[in-house]
Amino acid sequence: MTELSASQKSLADSLLEAGCIKFGEFTLKSGLKSPIYIDLRQIITYPSLLADIAQAYLPLLSNLQFSRIAGLPYAAIPIATAISLAGDYPMIYPRKEAKSYGTKAEIEGEFHAGETVVVIDDLATTGGSKFEAIEKLTGVGLVVKDVVVLVDRQSGAKESLEQAGYSLHAVLTISDMLAYWESTGKVDKEKIAATRTFLAENR
Repeated sequence: MTELSASQKSLADSLLEAGCIKFGEFTLKSGLKSPIYIDLRQIITYPSLLADIAQAYLPLLSNLQFSRIAGLPYAAIPIATAISLAGDYPMIYPRKEAKSYGTKAEIEGEFHAGETVVVIDDLATTGGSKFEAIEKLTGVGLVVKDVVVLVDRQSGAKESLEQAGYSLHAVLTISDMLAYWESTGKVDKEKIAATRTFLAENR
């Protein structure tokens, strides 16, 4: 558990206020009932929050070696675009499905085989969607070493990516945010306890 910086605390609170992180009872894609729901697609409605999020990725990216960033469709494309503008990084993105016409591109944007790209996503859960994207990127000759996300749900993505030789970097982790909200009373203790139990049982 690490103490959040002032900017991380502000970001955690903004995500809560914008409804990007909700507490209650939600049915996940897997069918599991979860006491927490993270929906980072809401970010696009709040331009100043999107700008703050882009800034929060920059310190992590400054420690990495790469030529371009690759935003994952669809949730992370606005985030990657904001990062591209804030850090002056060229951006590409792998399509969810290749175009059946024109260039039939699987990757949008200019790139050159042999270049290193950093994968940008909004959330890390198990890592499954990251592997699909990495396969598309490496399939055209790009090199991937690092994945950077806004929130790590700590549900196995870091470990599964590391086993495959990739490093996961997160602006925020769910456990650090829960500890912060518990200490400030921003979220009911019962909801935090229920979330911790759920996350521990579904690692």
